[in-house]
Amino acid sequence: MDNSSTGEWYRSETKIFWNDIATDNHIVQIYDDDSILLNTLTNYVIEGFNADNCAIVIATPNHLNILNTRLVKYGFDLNRLMATDDYIPLNAVETLSKFMVDGYPDEKYFMETVGPIMKRANKNGRQVRAFGEMVALLWERGNSSATLQLEHLWNKFCATESFCLFCAYSKSGFSNDSSAAIMHICSAHSKLIEADEKFPSEILYKNVV
Repeated sequence: MDNSSTGEWYRSETKIFWNDIATDNHIVQIYDDDSILLNTLTNYVIEGFNADNCAIVIATPNHLNILNTRLVKYGFDLNRLMATDDYIPLNAVETLSKFMVDGYPDEKYFMETVGPIMKRANKNGRQVRAFGEMVALLWERGNSSATLQLEHLWNKFCATESFCLFCAYSKSGFSNDSSAAIMHICSAHSKLIEADEKFPSEILYKNVV
């Protein structure tokens, strides 16, 4: 467990945690391997469906494919959910390309990209939970300033909309001396979470702002 950011760690049952999160939370997970991320993401989306929330998932094609396979195995009709915009899966690479200008996210194009997506998602006043990997793609490319700029744009967008946003970064994208970088990333979020490998039905979290 990483303790580079300030604050006390708390333990919660996964189902309770995802059901109790405030609509304006901006949550981040820094994970060791894809299986940990996908377990967290699957629980996040399923609990959203169970609460009649819309789920927006902007992820890499590989992660989307695995998530969709898992959701089908849990009995969800993805075609029906997508037809009603209860589930909006988007390719992170393609979505990111719509608002990048000279290596940096452009605010105008960003708002023009995510605004219509949110309008589809929150129709009839329903709650929305979103997951995004676009910041992680920028971080993996070594573009730290663009990453933080995109986090800033997400926070600016969150201030005008009521929804929960979940981001995730692979630890492989950080150097061995990663404490400062992790703290910098965490500062753009309200909560840092980690899956407990010994207790897979639980989440460890801390408030970081």
